[in-house]
Amino acid sequence: MREAQKAPPDPASEQRKADATQHRRNVADALIKIVGSNLMEIPNGPDVKASDRERVTLAAMQMGVPYIWGAVLPRDLTGGRRGGIDLLVKDTTGYVPVLVVRHKITDPGQGAKTSPLTIPLPHSSRVDPLRKVRPQPRDQLRLAHAQRQLQAAGYAVNGRATGGVIGMDADVVVWHDLEAPTWPGGRTALAEYDARFSDRLTVAITAATGREAIAHASRIVDCKTCPWWPTCEQDLKERRDVSLVVRGEDAVMLRKAGLSTVDDLAALDPSSDHVPLVGMPIGDAVTLAKAWLRDLTLVRRHETMSIPRADVEVDVDMESFADLGAYMWGCLLSGKDIDEPQGYQAFVTWDPLPCQDEARSFAEFWTWLTGIRLRAKARGYSFKAYCYNELAENRWLIASAERFAGMPGIPTKAQVKEFIESDSWVDLFGIVREQFLCAHGKGLKTIAPVAGFSWRDPEAGGENSMRWYRDAVGLDGSEPLPEQGERLLVYNEDDVRATHRLREWMSSDAMQSLPFAGDL
Repeated sequence: MREAQKAPPDPASEQRKADATQHRRNVADALIKIVGSNLMEIPNGPDVKASDRERVTLAAMQMGVPYIWGAVLPRDLTGGRRGGIDLLVKDTTGYVPVLVVRHKITDPGQGAKTSPLTIPLPHSSRVDPLRKVRPQPRDQLRLAHAQRQLQAAGYAVNGRATGGVIGMDADVVVWHDLEAPTWPGGRTALAEYDARFSDRLTVAITAATGREAIAHASRIVDCKTCPWWPTCEQDLKERRDVSLVVRGEDAVMLRKAGLSTVDDLAALDPSSDHVPLVGMPIGDAVTLAKAWLRDLTLVRRHETMSIPRADVEVDVDMESFADLGAYMWGCLLSGKDIDEPQGYQAFVTWDPLPCQDEARSFAEFWTWLTGIRLRAKARGYSFKAYCYNELAENRWLIASAERFAGMPGIPTKAQVKEFIESDSWVDLFGIVREQFLCAHGKGLKTIAPVAGFSWRDPEAGGENSMRWYRDAVGLDGSEPLPEQGERLLVYNEDDVRATHRLREWMSSDAMQSLPFAGDL
């Protein structure tokens, strides 16, 4: 497979990797300022061999260096393991692995074991009254891998296995007990890791020795950004694999029941209950299989459609950048005349996030939207605002109200919650999920083209917009590119016009020509 065609690198994934690398560098620099000469950084670079880094790391552990950054642990030849860890910290009887990641590792609450970054040691931890652990299975599995390497090398701490994580905020270390029964079925992180590693090692040995393959492709969410997807997609289509219709554990359950192909699933009695699925009712899975065989993107669940409409309507789409903030609120006003110019407008800040100007743009958006609601009400008109997948918009509506509380034009959290919980705020994604079965996904970029809508930018997409934003504001210290800002405005306008078009289409007679699930 070394010469097999692979998909080109996903620009958004490459950017995330670069951001993560920079984040680790920032954390390393912060730790150097805190612990000074107690930290040893293992040399790294294109000309440095991994074997040399292993030797330097081993020598540092033998000397008892308190903090080792960029460690490459000795290869575990017996167990078949190799790899490194961002940070090793010396505890009383050995070393503890610490991972540095660029995502959130806690949520508001209590119960997480944390220690301040100024004392990044497990014995300095306490039960945090303000944070609870955000489950991140991959983090724990990576820590378990490092723990097994440390044990094989003879440098793990005595007693219970522990690992730390420094997250996006980089203000505390969250400590995980890798032997606590926190996984499904009361399993521990170490037990889960051991089972998964043994499975993968068996697959690899089988492939390396030229025996008949014991693992086959199965589609999951991550496939869309995997470089091996061209190979797996062809394999799945040739086998007409059931994971093309259902994913994850549902595909596993269906195969166990002897339903390994889309054809098998399509032939199943939709009222059957002998295959319990997690992601959807078995009847929906059968209908999706039939739709896939006919190359249908959408199938109506019901004979008649039910779409909430109003006299005055506003389509809303928010653009954010990671967890730093929401820099744009795009709106499309349509419907009856209320003495307000109809069409698209955006409330935006081009100051690099996070910034205080974000409060100004959010306040202007909220003031405008509130004004539209009041004008419609004063004229006796009904009003509704629409978005596609309210989770993102609701998150930043509430977060903006909290972050900028008390500033001019900023609503209270209670006012925001009153709006998003009212029938004036409509999530079109939820309606699509209720009204349709979607054989190729429920994303707006998949559904809107069926309604006849197309984006002007051939690279339109949420992941690409992240890259355009970085360029637009010069987030990496480079010169801002205003043309990328214009590109984002066009992209955002097309997004709200797409939801408008989708709503109009769903309310039209065109629905009668769309296949009905009962007819399949």
